[in-house]
Amino acid sequence: MISPAPTFTLSDFDFHLPPELIAQHPAPERTGSRLLDGRAPEPVDRRFTELPGLLRSGDLMVFNDTQVVKARLFGQKATGGQLELLVERVLHEADLPHTVAAHMKVSKKPQPGAVLQMDGGFTATLLGRWPHEDGPIYRFQFSDDPYTLMAQHGHVPLPPYITHGDDAEDERRYQTVFARHPGAVAAPTAALHFDQPLLDQLQAMGVERAHVTLHVGAGTFQPVKTENIAEHVMHHERYHVPPETQAAIEACRARGGRIVAVGTTSVRALESWATSGQAHGDTDIFITPGYRFRVVDLMLTNFHLPKSTLMMLVSAFAGYEQIKALYQHAIAQQYRFFSYGDSMLLQRNMTGNT
Repeated sequence: MISPAPTFTLSDFDFHLPPELIAQHPAPERTGSRLLDGRAPEPVDRRFTELPGLLRSGDLMVFNDTQVVKARLFGQKATGGQLELLVERVLHEADLPHTVAAHMKVSKKPQPGAVLQMDGGFTATLLGRWPHEDGPIYRFQFSDDPYTLMAQHGHVPLPPYITHGDDAEDERRYQTVFARHPGAVAAPTAALHFDQPLLDQLQAMGVERAHVTLHVGAGTFQPVKTENIAEHVMHHERYHVPPETQAAIEACRARGGRIVAVGTTSVRALESWATSGQAHGDTDIFITPGYRFRVVDLMLTNFHLPKSTLMMLVSAFAGYEQIKALYQHAIAQQYRFFSYGDSMLLQRNMTGNT
């Protein structure tokens, strides 16, 4: 008799993390982090430079090639009150140039029509809420091209748990070495561990490489707030799985290779494509235990926030009890957590969700 799948609540994905384990800066070298090998029941402590020895010729690694934009912008209202914008996406509206959707942090919200004076000498006119009149964020029109203004006057959108202001190191290291499509407000952090020599080493040993694009939104850092996780409203992110990546996946399957997703964002893009049949668009895929993975065999990922949708995703992938044990091990062994922290290698659980 098959036992019913367990029902999980938000509390099941909570854990205590000593604050000193939150990495505030990257390792001196990109490949200098630790790698927790979580493929087997017993975890193995490794260095990230050991990764090539864990892969095989014929495997296919899928990276997210989104580029983090300097999406944090500061300014003031006409009254002099200070404010901060975090540009979630550039809208490319046909009838109105230079529009963006952005989060706004300000003591008292201005009214639609208000013209905000932004640091750097440009303006942002508040048009209303987005994506509808009761939407959670805001729609603005900038006085010039948003990408140009962000590049010139913006700040690196470091996650809220990184406490220092952005600097030249963050501009370089909170970005993958192969980033090419601007649009993310958070880095695909599992890929931050790769430098060009390591990529070359993997290629030389016959591990193939393909790319997807998923523009990571600020919602990736939002904790789930409903104890019944089925009630959580997932954020939307834009993704694209190009034809050459689809072909590479088909060829990998044909030769018996494994699909290795680098990061949860690559997983979300691949599984969005597999479940919807759409190679590009907006996705709000919410992967929780019980989800049947269609594409990914192995996942390289960093350590995630308590009560986050990404904790649920990795639990769905590797098994809830496996992830729980791996996180307990990582905390005991003082792994470094979150965006600038260490990584782990997971294998898809084929036996169920526990």
